[in-house]
Amino acid sequence: MDAFYVAVELRRRPELRGRPVWVGGANRGVVLSASYEARAFGVEGGMSSTRARRLCPDAVAINPDYDAYEAASDGVFAIFSTITPHVERVSLDEAFLDLTGTRRLLGEPEEVGELIRALVADEQGIPCSVGIAPTKLIAKMSSNRAKPNGLFRVHPGEVIGFLHPQTVEKIWGVGPATTEKLHKLGLHTIADVAHTPKSTLQRAFGARAGGELWECAWGIDGRRVVATEPTDRSVGSQETFGKDTDDLDFVRAELLRTSVRVTSRMRLARVVGRTVTLTLRFADFRTVQKSLTLPYPTDATDEVYAAAVRLLRAFRLERPRLRRVGIRVEHVLDVDQVATQPALDEPERGWREAERAADAAIARFGPHAVSRATLTRRAGSV
Repeated sequence: MDAFYVAVELRRRPELRGRPVWVGGANRGVVLSASYEARAFGVEGGMSSTRARRLCPDAVAINPDYDAYEAASDGVFAIFSTITPHVERVSLDEAFLDLTGTRRLLGEPEEVGELIRALVADEQGIPCSVGIAPTKLIAKMSSNRAKPNGLFRVHPGEVIGFLHPQTVEKIWGVGPATTEKLHKLGLHTIADVAHTPKSTLQRAFGARAGGELWECAWGIDGRRVVATEPTDRSVGSQETFGKDTDDLDFVRAELLRTSVRVTSRMRLARVVGRTVTLTLRFADFRTVQKSLTLPYPTDATDEVYAAAVRLLRAFRLERPRLRRVGIRVEHVLDVDQVATQPALDEPERGWREAERAADAAIARFGPHAVSRATLTRRAGSV
């Protein structure tokens, strides 16, 4: 994600878009995340707020809201899980995905990358940059090249041409101290490092670090994406409101929006599930949840939504102040493992076919191609 904490804050404070902003202390503490406008003044994450204020006196400082960042992160990783089961979480806002095997269902890697970016932008309202490459090292450096809010791919035959013109500090893992030491050795570009004997680098940096530097300079990286396979698969999504609300009509509309997200992800991943869990977080950060098991596995939006509304009624809330809602379908199975028996009075073509047609349109034309009419919220629409 690009300037992740700032991006999450700008969703609820869009009037600050285009202005220098950082998340962190206003005049004391540290900068946790800075907008690109603030970075233009030299403000960086990890910098003291005092120094940041000297560099950019007119910047807006926002106190961090870790609950909102965690919710956005969970939403992003839920999207990743529908693309591939091989997801390695690096941090709250960064991951490696192994796209091996996704071509048949989702298309070429660039198409998958653009699909991810579109889903993250549509569902979470934040920008996402994607780097695609044969190895983790080059993928990471490609994502840096893609920022802000872009996609960049390095094909196997392009690795050396991509690497060698760049300066040494662009190598993933090379910090200021290593950069200074390389400069003292007269090494300023990655090509300089690559054409330095490995033994020379090992004498200067140690056997392990020197060897790794030389391998990085030639694009050598044998690390695989290491994913933790969940023992019980599930698909979910959650929505943190711009402000706390006690409007249950609004909450039900957001439950529908969340159900659409969950079930579209399920159809993308070709899974169905029986247990629907509704989670509510109140204004005081108290969290409660209830679950309902359906009579048969489903990936249908209306069935998941109906279960969520039924669970909402079961809480018997009286004018609650809600901050966040979440829906998760648990105990999911691959659709090919489940036999479904249609009802005798069920039409030959119904909502399932309509939803799959909508999924196809969204995959081709983007996340706004098809939407439920009740969720458009456009004045004058019918």
